[in-house]
Amino acid sequence: MFGPRIGRKSRPRAPFLGRQVDFFASRDHPWQKAGAELSLVNNLQGNNHVATSTQGKSAEVPNTKGPDAKPRLLLMGLRRSGKSSIASVVFHKMPPNETLFLESTTRIQKDSIHSFMDFQVWDFPGQLEYFESNFDLEDIFGSLGALVWVIDAQDDYLDSVARLNRTILTVQQYYPGINIEVFIHKVDGLSDEYRTDTFQDIVQRISDELSDAGYENAPVHYYLTSIYDYSVFEAFSKVIQKLIPNLSTLENLINTLANNCGFEKTYLFDVLSKIYIASDTRPVDMACYEMCSDYIDVIVDVSELYSWDHPQRKALGDQIQEAESHVVLHDQTMIHLMEMNKYLCLVSVIRNPEAKDKRGLIDMNCRTFQDALNEVFSRSWEQEEAARQEAAKK
Repeated sequence: MFGPRIGRKSRPRAPFLGRQVDFFASRDHPWQKAGAELSLVNNLQGNNHVATSTQGKSAEVPNTKGPDAKPRLLLMGLRRSGKSSIASVVFHKMPPNETLFLESTTRIQKDSIHSFMDFQVWDFPGQLEYFESNFDLEDIFGSLGALVWVIDAQDDYLDSVARLNRTILTVQQYYPGINIEVFIHKVDGLSDEYRTDTFQDIVQRISDELSDAGYENAPVHYYLTSIYDYSVFEAFSKVIQKLIPNLSTLENLINTLANNCGFEKTYLFDVLSKIYIASDTRPVDMACYEMCSDYIDVIVDVSELYSWDHPQRKALGDQIQEAESHVVLHDQTMIHLMEMNKYLCLVSVIRNPEAKDKRGLIDMNCRTFQDALNEVFSRSWEQEEAARQEAAKK
């Protein structure tokens, strides 16, 4: 019904004009990935890739001090560990198989991500010695939200573990509040048993050395990741959630909505990166998460087909401002999607076969949640952008 695999694409998309789209699927289908966004095409950063030369000791770190400093994610690790591939797949919609042609990072790659929460992603070369005296630690770690260390699980990881421990011990002295996130990467090529053994070995080695140095409960978190499935998106979801100050409030709102409507699982997605910034507190089912994530791509592809703005076409009555859709699968499971704003959309899985007859009630509750969500964030992206532009003129 949905056609061949589309793949993650970077071509521009037509904005969604507010049509409500209903699908009824009669059989299972391998949900496919696409690289579009609902109505966000005019709001993306357009691959804002700013590179700063970091050749040897003459390297310079971009200056991010000042009022415009944003939370920062540092991608670190040894060469060929997969840092650039992760950033390209998650934030630039690159198909995983195309990352094989990426060159090794030789300079700091800095991305400004404009979404529900503006932040930066810095991809560090594996050979860069950022603790040398010619580097300013404040410039690197001062605005840091999280340090993501990538370990290649298919390679000899002893050097990577040793360097990670040195980094943690140094950073903890000056910036003890930094979240340390360890991606044990490229696990797709490992058997389940070897994957488990590798994970336990890495965790044990890091914990033992930190414990010997006096850090019994260092804030280190571990994830098994691969760019060939959704594990890297799940991991980044957990990383980003720790940077959201009102996460508990969002989770309470989603729990209330899910309980009142009988949703089995509900995610609040950042449409740009396809990571979820919040969900209800029920356990995450990866199959459910993948299905919800891919459904966003399906709606985007369909919206591209039907949202062409014909110059002579006239609107018949009031138009829905945000994308809204649902699909009923062969087992009567319903996936419900509603765009919350130009950055976020709410995707829910409903197992109740009667849900398709109560869409009006579900929509009303989701709109109420939308109003509460806007109050929580208490921000207008248009006003903030105007304020930045006004400040730039002065």
